[in-house]
Amino acid sequence: MSTPTAKTLTAAELMRQLGFRFPAAPALQAAEASRAPSPRYEASLPKALRSSEQRRTLHVTNGDIAAETIRLSGVPGEVSVTADVLHEGPAPGGVPPERWRKIRARYLAESGYDDYESCLATLTRWDHTLEDYRSYDEVVLWFEHDLFDQLLLVRTLDLYAARNLGATELSLICVGEYLGELNPQQMSALLPRKQRVNQGQKLLARDVWKAFCAPDPTALEELRRGDTSPLPYLSGALRRHLQEFPSVWNGLSRSEHQILRALAQAGEAASFEDVFRATQRMEERIYMGDTSFHRILRELASPPRPLVRLEPAANGSVRGTKVFLTTGGREVLEGKDDWIQIRGVDRWLGGVHLQGREAVWRWDTEAGHLVAR
Repeated sequence: MSTPTAKTLTAAELMRQLGFRFPAAPALQAAEASRAPSPRYEASLPKALRSSEQRRTLHVTNGDIAAETIRLSGVPGEVSVTADVLHEGPAPGGVPPERWRKIRARYLAESGYDDYESCLATLTRWDHTLEDYRSYDEVVLWFEHDLFDQLLLVRTLDLYAARNLGATELSLICVGEYLGELNPQQMSALLPRKQRVNQGQKLLARDVWKAFCAPDPTALEELRRGDTSPLPYLSGALRRHLQEFPSVWNGLSRSEHQILRALAQAGEAASFEDVFRATQRMEERIYMGDTSFHRILRELASPPRPLVRLEPAANGSVRGTKVFLTTGGREVLEGKDDWIQIRGVDRWLGGVHLQGREAVWRWDTEAGHLVAR
């Protein structure tokens, strides 16, 4: 995704520049299937797959990089994207699709991803492609194990759970690796691993998506602790989501804590790039792009008592921005003060809207679950 700066910087570009394993770029950019023929790797494609090209297939994945690699792989069919950053911003339940997209587009525009009309058009295009399943014999979902993808997966399965798909088959390829890092041959080799989506997966996704969008996270916590085996990567992803609630110890989310920890370990000012790399090393499953990361930094640098200080680079480069840990930041990191009580909070986590100086829900790191205050 692009950051709201003079120089556009996507998570995919950072992946290449930094040499780190990032999810396929969750960029709010047009990612429709190209109508022009792409180079094909027929030699790498099993004969059975090459003979099925008359079958109308839609492949849906998590970003532009993965989508283009699927096209280049020679896998027959059209390719589309669904890639909203559902792990941040409002995701209220019980609203019509049109209203939902307007809420999401407004948040994305205010966060600097793109202008409102562009965000709304992209979200609408993605949803309408998913809803056009009757134009295909099969819809194949390609997703990964991280929080970004697992939320996309449960939302997509929830959409299909409420519909009679008729003769359209729904299949899933869900892997514990990053699709954006695969080459075309590796991508095509995943196709034989696809499985038909079963009713248990649809029902689990329906329940999880409803709980994710609820104003009370209790049901989501209960589902995470229950049987999520139909979607084996889901429990870990939901745990990572819940870890973004303020900590009972110092009011920091896990992401905020990791930023301050990385700065404390650096012992001096560090560049945006260095802090980003350091925090990604602390993740079990990397899921965050640079725009989300930059937003968190800006919040940590906000008054009345900023925890970090940002010094922009002379050339305007985001990667060159210097980040300093303040005295207040060190005190909060050490548990001597509480970030929520200092600044207050106005944050959406799915359907939960935290507001004020006493967050209703907090994450207990030692106990490993949410607690109500």
